[in-house]
Amino acid sequence: MYPVLFEFGAVQIGTHDFFVGLGVLAAALVFGLETRRRRMTDDRLWAVVAGALVGGALLARLGTWAEHLDLRHNASFVEAWLYGNRSILSGLLGAYVGAVVAKRLVGYRARTGDLFAPAVAIGMAVGRIGCFLTEQPGAATGLPWGIHAPASIPGCPPCVAGAAMHPSFLYEIAFHLAALAALLALRDRIREPGELLKIYLLGYATFRFAVEFVRGNEAVWLGLSRSQWFLVAVAPLLVIHCVRQYRRGVYAGVFVRAGRPATVPA
Repeated sequence: MYPVLFEFGAVQIGTHDFFVGLGVLAAALVFGLETRRRRMTDDRLWAVVAGALVGGALLARLGTWAEHLDLRHNASFVEAWLYGNRSILSGLLGAYVGAVVAKRLVGYRARTGDLFAPAVAIGMAVGRIGCFLTEQPGAATGLPWGIHAPASIPGCPPCVAGAAMHPSFLYEIAFHLAALAALLALRDRIREPGELLKIYLLGYATFRFAVEFVRGNEAVWLGLSRSQWFLVAVAPLLVIHCVRQYRRGVYAGVFVRAGRPATVPA
């Protein structure tokens, strides 16, 4: 793979960091376009964005701290911050919490989920290119589209063995691009503010739980990875919310053809 994308003398630009940064820029562009389209020009929005970025950065790093049920075996918070891995799932949770806290602090009451949903989708799609180019692609597979990676990738037994592996990050890029297209199609069909983000997060939680089986991540209990147990804990909250909203008729516009009146379930 390609851990270093560019070299300028003694300065190296890491592939993963480059695409994460590019994903943030793409997300910012889409967010800005959505604010203009929806005529949401309150300057306090940028405080909400800052809260989301800070919360996401904090929990993305510290969210990998509790790797063992016996807390004595975990690194300290300082060690986790300096040397730990980053978790997309805990980062998304941190971004959500950070945005909520920022809105409370600045007194901004409008829903912002419809702005964040397409921005997060494009940001994730671009950022995952860096993961694909630098990390273990996935579990070993005999399927014809399996890919090979160099044995130099750390902690990758299938790489050392020369086995073909699932291109799991390509699966994820495809999901986020499809999700972006769906969000753009739905943004004028769901009238209640903030619902696009809930739908996107539920879709990603479902996809991520499934794709974990071919990611090659360590199973820690009952055949499930840490990411899957995280989703088992938090995804039911999204399910409850979306079921409740469906029963209220919030999603009625999703299931009718354009131009036809929506009916509210009895």
